[in-house]
Amino acid sequence: MVQYSRLFSVQGQRACVIGAGSGIGREIAQGLAAWGADVVCADRDVDAARETSSLCRAQRPLSAAEYIDVTDPEQVREAPERFGHPQILVHTAAMNVRRRILDYRDDELEKVTSLNLTGTFRVLQAFGGSMVERGRGSMVFLSSIRARVVEPGQGVYGATKAGLESLVRSAASEFSTRGVRVNAIAPGVVTTPLTQQVQSDPGWFRNYAAQSALGRWAEPSELVGAAVYLASDAASYVTGSVLAVDGGWTAIDGGTSELHTP
Repeated sequence: MVQYSRLFSVQGQRACVIGAGSGIGREIAQGLAAWGADVVCADRDVDAARETSSLCRAQRPLSAAEYIDVTDPEQVREAPERFGHPQILVHTAAMNVRRRILDYRDDELEKVTSLNLTGTFRVLQAFGGSMVERGRGSMVFLSSIRARVVEPGQGVYGATKAGLESLVRSAASEFSTRGVRVNAIAPGVVTTPLTQQVQSDPGWFRNYAAQSALGRWAEPSELVGAAVYLASDAASYVTGSVLAVDGGWTAIDGGTSELHTP
């Protein structure tokens, strides 16, 4: 008999959150710890990862902090073993350079694609291989509404997120029969360090809020439920999916949340 009260439990599982030092990653790490996982908080900013780990240890004393730079292929290859072969992987690390296509520089293109797309592939390959070998696992990657709807200056970022979603579907087709599920979450606008440029402009901030059905920005904590769901047995028949957590932004095609009459 299914114990529905335990559907969302990840009790005793080892989880790794890459990008756990701040924003969405920090909140997801705490959420997984609250539901029973021992969380490896991994980040390029290891001091920030330690801060997150200390928050997780209040729930799960075996949680730890680790350094990782996903643009370093050797580090990523060694990470699954170094982190104790996690059964849950949440990858949130990303960056954005807001610049129109004709103005984009080669070094900016390299930085964004190296982290957002190449880094994602390396993480998918390394941790996916570890999970496939052991016949169990759940992988969750952070995409974005920008994989579907873009605006001037978001072309490269959007392309990397569209590529991420394609990799998620491909990995699901290859890994799922081996006991490993692969999914993504596509947030809308969230109050994180990545969106600080927009938050600092009151007009820009209000305009973004108005484009979702809920008429507001998300807090990082509002992504936790989706991540725990996809990581847990509650999503045991979910793989190759992209779960939109965007306040209805894509549902209303990025239009205003308010009705205007002529």
